[in-house]
Order: sequence, then structure tokens, then C-alpha cells
Amino acid sequence: MPSFKYEVQDAAGQISSGVVQAGSAAEVTQLIRNRGGYLLNVAQVSGPVNFLERVRKFKVQRGPGLKDVFGFTSQLSVMIKAGINVRAAVGGIAEQVENDRFRRIIERIKDDLESGEPFSAALAKHPKVFSPLYVNMVKASELSGNFAHMLERIAKYLNQQIETRRMVIGAMVYPAIIGIMAVGTTIFLLAWVLPRFTTLFEGKEALLPMPTLALIAISNFMRSYWYLIVLGVGGAITAFCLLVRTPSGRWTWDKFKLRVPLFRKMLRALYITRGMHTMGELINAGVPMLDTLKITADVSGNLPYRQMWEKVRSAVKEGGKIAHPLGNQTLLPANVVQMISAGEESGNLGEVMRDVSEYYASELRNTIKSTTAMIEPLMIIVMGLVVGFIAMSIILPIFKMSQLVK
Repeated sequence: MPSFKYEVQDAAGQISSGVVQAGSAAEVTQLIRNRGGYLLNVAQVSGPVNFLERVRKFKVQRGPGLKDVFGFTSQLSVMIKAGINVRAAVGGIAEQVENDRFRRIIERIKDDLESGEPFSAALAKHPKVFSPLYVNMVKASELSGNFAHMLERIAKYLNQQIETRRMVIGAMVYPAIIGIMAVGTTIFLLAWVLPRFTTLFEGKEALLPMPTLALIAISNFMRSYWYLIVLGVGGAITAFCLLVRTPSGRWTWDKFKLRVPLFRKMLRALYITRGMHTMGELINAGVPMLDTLKITADVSGNLPYRQMWEKVRSAVKEGGKIAHPLGNQTLLPANVVQMISAGEESGNLGEVMRDVSEYYASELRNTIKSTTAMIEPLMIIVMGLVVGFIAMSIILPIFKMSQLVK
């Protein structure tokens, strides 16, 4: 018979726990009710398992992602609105989480809550999972008393971030697939198809056009020194990854992304949407302005934009306004700076930030659609030109030699 660990609250409000053997969790619930207690949590105690069961259940667990945090926040918001206290709600969610690493984090948060720590302080111990924005909005709600409403706003914010990320990734998938197909087709033609024709061209090199000779040389190099090509590509990718981790390399790469013709408009809309949305949520949540600007800089995702928000924070720290330093740069359109200035003057900066973020979120969706629409035919044309060039370089010499035979 399996064992179940339970937590029960008596009529005096005291919480106690224990382990009992029962056929199911329903039997445990009925047993506690018969004793006159209020069951808070019940979970089956894992017993020993054999090696085969361990192998069958083993799977590599990924770290908690944005979707995991969104699901946790949504469930917690609903449970708090239903009148369940935070500790019991967090404990109940922990039992349903499938990701082991995330479940252990939630269990540690529950333990911190039981020891008397505020929810925001318990979240702050896990900065890789719960961002400073998340922690500060929760902390502000603890002071204002609108905890459930704030959790709902956080969940909406996370959901929009997930949707934005999905749109951007979706815009990159099709070009990546076409690019992989183009490279794969080129390698197949040069390493497999072209060598089948080289026997026909032996002793007739003088008749071959330059493109055919170049392709034959490339084909011979690929088949003879393929390992050098693999090492070269791998080394180039590794060098690039290491370079972008350096401050100067990251700055150069982030600045380059803002100048790429096809993706420039899309990325600018993405960074503006992220910054405006973050600031709007934090301001409306009552987070201090200096903390708001610091968090906005941290979540910007691009070093030039991060530097821009850090300059704004320095100006505000010295007693200035937000709009003035923003007007001296080119990363934000002039109309956005004007709306921010108007929001500061009227005292509705949070609402203005939210309206601007909604506008640029719509602009981002339209930009992604137009960018994808331009990339698709462009990639197809490039692929057709490469494959056509290789095919013509093979066919033309054959046609020329057939003419000479006639």
C-alpha cells in the first residue's frame, strides 16, 4: 500500500504534517476529514524503484523557461483570487509541475514562505528564473495590497513576451530552412553529381569553360579535404560565439543587427516594444523610476538600447526628465520621444508607455509579415541561381563536345 505525506490545519489554525498509508489520495482526504482537520496538501511518497524503472523514467530535464514561469504565474493568480493563501497555492502548484528543476525551485520558495519570508524575497533568490521585473512588480503589489491583480498583469506581460518571441523565431525559420536546403543541394551537386561527369571531361580540359573548371576544382577540394572544411566552419562558428561574448564584439554585433537592411526595421520595433512595455508595466505597478529604468536597460536585449536607457537613468538620477536625454539620440523615433514628454508633463507616463508598446507590437507583427514576404522569394531566387549555375556549368560542356563530334 502506498504512503502519502499530508499537511493538515486544525480548528485552532495550527499546521502539522505526517505520513499515512492509504489506497489513494481520496482515502487520505476522507481520513483527515474524519479526524476533523482541514487538508492543505497531500502527495504520494516515492518508494524505491528498480534499475529498469529508473532507466524508463530517466529523461534530460531542461532548465525552467519563460513558458514555465508563465504557467506558474497564471495558476498562482487564479488560486489567489479563489482565496487560497500563497503558501498553500505555491505548494499545490509544485505538485503539478512536470519539470523537476522548476519543481525544486518552487518547493524552495514554499519553504522560504513557511519560514516567514515575503514572496518577493523568496523569488529574488532565483534570479535566473524570476527576472528583476517580476520580483519588483511582486514587491510593489505586496506594498499596495493588489497581489492577485498584479500576478494577472505579470502573466499577461509574460504571455506577450512569449508571443513576440514566437513571432520573431517563426520569421527566421523559413529562411533558415531554405538556406539549409540551398547549402545541402550545393554540397550534393558538387560532391556527388559533378564527379560523375568528370570522367567525360578528362583530356578535354581545353574545351571546358572557366565556370566548369572552377567547379571541378572546388569539387575535388571538397572530396579530398572535406575535414578541413568541417574544421574551418566549426572554427568560424566557435570564434564568432566567443567574439560576441566580449564587450567590444557584442557591441559591434548588436550595432550591426540594427543596420541589416531586411531585419533592421523588425529588430528596432522589437527593442522599442520590449522597452516601452517593460517601463509601462513597472510604472503602473508603482516601482520607483530609477529601478524601472535599470530593469528596462537590463531587459532591452541590445547594447545600444541598453546604453540609451542607462543614460536616461543617469539623467533622472541627477534630477532631469526622461524625454530630454532621449531626444539626443536616434534609436527612438521623434514622435515617440514627444509622446513620452507629453506623458511626463501630464502625469500619465505609464499609460503613454503602454499605448506606445501596443502600437509597436502591432508594427512588429506587420514588419515580420512583410520581412518574411520579402525573404521567401529572395531565398528561392538565390537557391535557383546557385543550382542553375551548377547545372549549366555541367550541361554546357557536354553540349559543346556533342557539337564538335557532329
